[in-house]
Amino acid sequence: VQLQACGGGLVQAGGSLRLSCAASGRDFNIYTMHWFRQAPGKEREFVAAIGWNGIGWSGGETNYADSVKGRFTISRDNANNTVYLQMNILKPEDAALYYCAAEKFGRVDNMRPSYWGRGTQVTVSS
Repeated sequence: VQLQACGGGLVQAGGSLRLSCAASGRDFNIYTMHWFRQAPGKEREFVAAIGWNGIGWSGGETNYADSVKGRFTISRDNANNTVYLQMNILKPEDAALYYCAAEKFGRVDNMRPSYWGRGTQVTVSS
């Protein structure tokens, strides 16, 4: 699967952005999708994940980093092979390069998915 994230930009603190990640290839629904981020000088960190689903498995469970709970929402549109990250009440510390990632039949607590896209930059001004 190939992944392409977009939707980053410059936003004021307290504002919102929605990131999108489009996946190419087949069977998008059986990939657990993740968002990670990396700020300059810091290690990459997990942001959110949403589980896969398929015949007989509704799936779709979510997992969030504590730092974004209640502010960020991950969702997926299997018909359009896209995963979203709605980010509200953005803080300066949310500024980072955001990556989407995927793992076939993966767990939402997997911190090392196999497939990665290029990042999209989020900048938050104070």
